[in-house]
Parts: sequence; C-alpha cells; structure tokens
Amino acid sequence: MAQTRKKRRRKHRGTQGGRIDTKQRSRPRSRAEAQSRARKKRGPRADHPPTWRSAILRGSLVSAMLVAVLIVFDRPLGPSILLGVFMLAVYIPMGYYIDLFMWRRRERSRLKDR
Repeated sequence: MAQTRKKRRRKHRGTQGGRIDTKQRSRPRSRAEAQSRARKKRGPRADHPPTWRSAILRGSLVSAMLVAVLIVFDRPLGPSILLGVFMLAVYIPMGYYIDLFMWRRRERSRLKDR
C-alpha cells in the first residue's frame, strides 16, 4: 500500500522535555552558510602578515619555472641554473617586501575604517 504522508526531510530538533537546543548544528544548511562559517573560523587570508617561508616558497616556484622554460627553449643547463639561483636571490626578498608593503597598506585602511 502506498504511503499517505510525506516523510520528514529534517530531524526534529527538540528534546523530549520540549526544549529546543540552540547550539550550532554540525552541518550547515546551505553553501553560503558553510562559507561564512569557514571565514569566521579561518579569517581572510589578507589578515595575516607575510612570512619569509611564503616568500621562499613563491620565489622557489617562480625560479624553478624560469629554469624549466630556459631548458625547454634549448638554453645550456649550467647558465640556466645559475640564472635561476640569481633570480631566486632576487625574488625572495622582493616578494617578501612587496607583500609586507601591501599588508601594511591593508592594515592601515582596515584600522582607518574602524
């Protein structure tokens, strides 16, 4: 025999005593709610000051890509690696200080808005 009632889609949220729990549910209802929870938990990426570690990783990646491009275009291996090491020495401090400048500028504007 066919079912006459619709099945409920969500759990009942009350206790047997009639009280409804007000703590946050474990699963967000929508994608927007999940994103807002993640932002509250983690905070925007721009709020963190730059680190030397991030500058080293970014500089290493870019200089490795430069060496790979030079090798693909039939440049000699030795000078390509030497240029990559030189550019690594340039990219790391340049990237850190550019990030620091941008972060300070965002902090000043954020503090001014308050």
